[in-house]
Order: sequence, then C-alpha cells, then structure tokens
Amino acid sequence: MIHPHPLPAFNIPTLMNNPSAPHSPLPIRRLDADFVVIGGGMAGVCAAIAAARNNLRVVLVQDRSVLGGNASSEVKMHIVGADYHGTRPGARESGLIEELRLEDAVRNPYRSYPQWDLLLYEKVKLEQKIILLLDTACIGCSTDSATGAVRSVTVLRNSTEEMFEIEAPFFADCSGDSRLGREAGADARMGRESRTEHGESLAIEVADAKTLGSSILLTGRRQETPQPFHAPSWIRKFTKAELKHRPIHSYEYGYWWFEWGGHLDTIRDSEEIRHELLRIVLGIWDYVKNSGDHPDAANWTLDWIGSIPAKRESRRLLGPCILTQDDLQDGRLFPDAVAYGGWSIDLHPPHGVDAVEEYPCTQTELPGLYTIPLRSLFSRNVPNLLFAGRNISATHVAFASTRVMATCAVMGQAIGTAAALAVEKKLPLSALAEGNAVRELQRRLLKDDAYIPSLSNEDPDDKARGASICASSEAPGREASLVLDGISRDLIGRFGAWADQQPHHWASRELPAWIELLLPAPVEVKEIHLTFDTGFQRELILSCSDHTTKRIVRGPQPETVKAYRIWASDLCVVEVNDNYLRKRIHRLASPVKATAIKIEVLATHGISEARIFEIRLY
Repeated sequence: MIHPHPLPAFNIPTLMNNPSAPHSPLPIRRLDADFVVIGGGMAGVCAAIAAARNNLRVVLVQDRSVLGGNASSEVKMHIVGADYHGTRPGARESGLIEELRLEDAVRNPYRSYPQWDLLLYEKVKLEQKIILLLDTACIGCSTDSATGAVRSVTVLRNSTEEMFEIEAPFFADCSGDSRLGREAGADARMGRESRTEHGESLAIEVADAKTLGSSILLTGRRQETPQPFHAPSWIRKFTKAELKHRPIHSYEYGYWWFEWGGHLDTIRDSEEIRHELLRIVLGIWDYVKNSGDHPDAANWTLDWIGSIPAKRESRRLLGPCILTQDDLQDGRLFPDAVAYGGWSIDLHPPHGVDAVEEYPCTQTELPGLYTIPLRSLFSRNVPNLLFAGRNISATHVAFASTRVMATCAVMGQAIGTAAALAVEKKLPLSALAEGNAVRELQRRLLKDDAYIPSLSNEDPDDKARGASICASSEAPGREASLVLDGISRDLIGRFGAWADQQPHHWASRELPAWIELLLPAPVEVKEIHLTFDTGFQRELILSCSDHTTKRIVRGPQPETVKAYRIWASDLCVVEVNDNYLRKRIHRLASPVKATAIKIEVLATHGISEARIFEIRLY
C-alpha cells in the first residue's frame, strides 16, 4: 500500500541537563505522543504504521537492534498465517503485512534476512509521524490512581545512557511478554487452563503454569568438499531413537522442533532456556554430522545459529472477551471483529525435545477462518491499554492458533487503526467495540485493505459505489461489476459457511484492456484506490527453507498489474509503469471533477489478462 502523503515530523526535545557531568543521573527526555507502542515485532510494526498513516503521532519502542521479532535476522522464523502454509488458498492476509511481503519478494529475491530487517526499518523510519526507539526497554509506567489508565511509560536506552518518559492517551503492548501490561497491573494469565474452565476439549484436565517452549534455529551451507564438525564439550548428545518423532529432512534450515523450556517460566528462566537450547541445537547438528545416520550431510557446514530464543508463549493479557477453542472451531463472526486467523490449533509438549515419546506438535486443523474481536485486543482493567501479538486475550488452546506472526500482524494493524479512531472521536476503547463506532473502525480497516471475514465495503464516502460500469472485455464469471461488489478477494476455498465460493474480481480477455466507472453526476475526485491480484492462491513468504521457497514467487507476482493509466473523463491523471503492490492509493495533486474514471491496463508481470478486485473513489 502506498501512502505518499507528506506529514509534519515531531522531534525529540533538546536535553536541558548535562549528561556528561560526574555522577549525574541518567538524563530523562519527555515526549508527548498520541499513541505509544511497546514492542517492535510484526504486531508492533503494523500497529505503529497503521496509527501513523491514520494521522497519529507514534512512538515505537523496541528492545532489540532490529525490528521484526521472531521474523527478524536474529531468529529467522518465517511468517505464517491463515492460509496455513498455502493449504487454504485465498486466505492470505492483506493490508500492511501483504505490502511488506510483496516489497520483500521484489527487493529481496535471494532471501537475505538482513534485507528484510532493513525493509521494516525503512517502512517505519519513512513514516514521519513515528519516532523509533531501538535498543530501548520498557522499565515502568505511571497510572491514574482513580481509573487505572496508563499516563506515561518509562523506557531505558542503555546505548545512549538515556531514559524517556512518554505520555499519551493510548498505549499498546506488543512486547510478547506483556511487559507494559505487567507494569500497569493489567489482568493477565500464564499457563494452561483446565478443560472445564472454558469447556475446551483440547485443554488439559488440571490447570498448570506450563506453556509452549522456545526454539533456536540454525542454517547450514553446502560446500564443495567434506566439512568436519568438532562439537564443543558442553553440548547435549542425541540418538536416532530420541529423535524418532522429529525427522531431519534437510540441512539448510532447521528445525522448529528444537524446542524446550515450556515447563519453566519462559520469562524469568529465559537465560537457562537459551543455554539449554544452544546445547540442543549444537547437539542435533553433532548428531547430523557425526552419528553416521546422515552421510549426505558430509559437505554441509554450520552457517548460522540464532542468538536469542524464539519464544512462543508467556503472559496473555485479559480483555472483556477471551477467545476460546469453540470460537475458532465454530468460525465465530464477532460483531466487533477487526482481524482474523486460520492457522491450526497447534499445541506442543512443554518439555519439547525431552518429550521423546510425544510428537513435537499436535495440529487440530480448523474448518475455516475465525474472527478476532476488538474486545480481545484491549485490557479489561486498564482502560487505555491495547495489545496485539501472542499476548492477546485468549485461552492457551486458542492462542495456539492466534500466535502465528501473520495473524499477529493483522491484529497490529487493527489496534493501530483503533487507536487513531479513539483519538479522533475522543472515545474510550470500550465504546469503540460497539455500535456505530465499531462499524466505522471496520470500514477504515477495509479501506486500508485489511480483511474481515463476511464484511464488505459499505463506506458511504466511496463515490464509486453509485457508479455504473463497463469494460473492454470480460472473462466468463469475472464481470466488470465485481469491482464494485465490496469484496476484495475471491471466496473460493475453505473460508466458512458465509463464503459464496465465487470470484470477486474483474478479468479481461486480453491485454491491453480497460474498465470504466460512469458516475451519475460530476464528482470531485481526490483519491483513487485500486486493489490488484497478487496471487492469493499461493503462499508468499520469506523462508530459509528451500522446500518452502519452491512454492513461492520471489519477485513480482505474475497476476499483478504492472503498467496502467487512470483517466478522469479525458484527462490522464495517473500513469504507473512499475507496480507490484496489491493496494495502490493515488492522491491527486489537485482534485478533478469527472463524470467517468477509466483504468487502462497496459501490462502485467506475467499473465495475459487484467485483473482488478476493487476500485474506490474519494
């Protein structure tokens, strides 16, 4: 999605004290913002960008040197979501996460994770309304004694020996471990609920404090000659029998089942878990290289090992609504739905590799998509605290699906947009989850190419909705009128009983082609929104796995319109020759009065027909 609007920046104020004076306390910089996001994983990045693009002044605080969390070069976990590794075609997440994936596929064809880090950095830094604080940790907050609302957060950047105190009307905890929620006294849960607590058949019989474990990944590189591996003395040793449920199929990327530590406290015992995971990673590589069971690994060398554990689970914050197993398996459509998921309920044994007799995961596949309500994304006792990511209000069983990063990203876009609407309308979060307010939030999300199952475009400001339409040609079942039906993806697949199993895009019979909206009266047009086809029937992912990447187009997607012109009556107002994005927003330098808007498609990145899902006019 392109938003080429210039916005005024806001700056960090100059320090008044002398930080170099002997024994002086750390200087404190005071910031005012509209929205503060703690955590720079995929949820936090999308929350910050969504809020900034909706005109909020945002501070994004990340305790690492790079953005992306488990998707970053520090961990190298690939981002999966509702399309379930491509086995639920058409369900891929749109909105900001699709924009990032498409940019990465084009600009990073050779799968460099540092390139992905830089893309996330660029996307955040180029939003003029975001202040980014890297290597900065949340260490406290102040709250209102009467309401419990967060008034300010205190964060520490050791690299510059500075503390920041940041005030804002709304805050988001996207930190994974719910650090801000803990400091604010937000209601939370850690561990597994009992089967009777929420009536979940997949829950354990007696509640406990155990969670999913953590992993450290590795990558290997094939060399021209045999490469010995001399194992350090402190590694763990593994036998083939101990890995009977954990097969090793390749050596370039492994393995998500390097898991351990769910039987401990994944926050307080993090250093113990990291050390044991390093012992496990090196021990399994030693088994690969030196056991004799994998002779085809002779020329492979260890290329990289993650520096931090990829954590799956810790605290979950509690909202007015707690998502449960039944909500997911029934494909529940909440009235305040703002995001969705579809990954399986993916439960792992807390002891990880030490659970030798258990499979590394038990995946209960879902029949379709489910929605995530706004009431699961804000605190039930801290009135101005939003959250997104693996810490949302869900049971352990439901979390086993919502935790995957593409689902976390769409939650992030939802709460960033929610914060913007709350600031603009001066509404509390509780009021935003009902009535006209939640419908306005849903309209904004759809306008920004987020997807909410069963909802369609009903935006009263969209002038295209009253137009008639014609085209140079139409493929059977892909008529031009479909660009105005309010549905921005094909619903052919395992979505849910609400899906009509029909296409929802216009396709021409040939190229070049055109489609034209005929307006009932002259209309002043300031913005033109186009939604193209970017191959949702395929998975789109950055992965170190060669097997996974074989299914991916690392470059522009062949279905996508590459070159096009937009005509307002007889005036060409837009010409694009190098598009590869799904959602394009064209803000005209000067509004134009028109009785017709024509999109002339000149070329795609591969196929011989034009495809457009949606046209909007503002």
